[in-house]
Amino acid sequence: MSVKDFQQERAINIACEGKYKLHRWFGPDGKIRTLACRSTRVSPYRMIVDVPVVGRIGDRITSHFGEFGEFEGSISDTKNGSILLELEMTPERRQWMADKLAWLEKTRRDPLIQDARKDARFVPQVSHTTLTMADGKVSTCFIIDMSATGVAVSSEFQPELGTPLAVGSLSDASCASSKRVSRSSSSRNRPSTTSPG
Repeated sequence: MSVKDFQQERAINIACEGKYKLHRWFGPDGKIRTLACRSTRVSPYRMIVDVPVVGRIGDRITSHFGEFGEFEGSISDTKNGSILLELEMTPERRQWMADKLAWLEKTRRDPLIQDARKDARFVPQVSHTTLTMADGKVSTCFIIDMSATGVAVSSEFQPELGTPLAVGSLSDASCASSKRVSRSSSSRNRPSTTSPG
């Protein structure tokens, strides 16, 4: 796809700082260099990224953005110090990306919507874990993102606000913690939980 065509697609204009590795760009030490970059337009399928080293169409890239995490992809077009990056991800991650972009767009339109979590969010390496209710029922869930004080998950199970539950398990220490449901989006079956207290 070209940059011009992508400008006609549904996407949001968002500046997000990041870094990237152009797989053929090596430093003096023989290692692949990591360079700073910034997104300017993003969809769940591709993004325009301002970069210091453009590369060629077809070049492979690994990128990381604070808002979105890490992506693998390839350049499909270039224009004036920018690349169009085709994002490669699982269907679950693409849905997460769509949800994240919809939330960002909503918060930009309505300044009254604020992130209840003051700690930085991140996307964990492991995307799937479990929800364990107080009565012992266990349900699988997809982790959208997490922070030191909360985690947003997507699950078939839709707990009521205030429901105590455990996210993760002892074998998955990266996301094991006790939470309470603090808000919920019924359209996406997306409960958001925060640490008790």
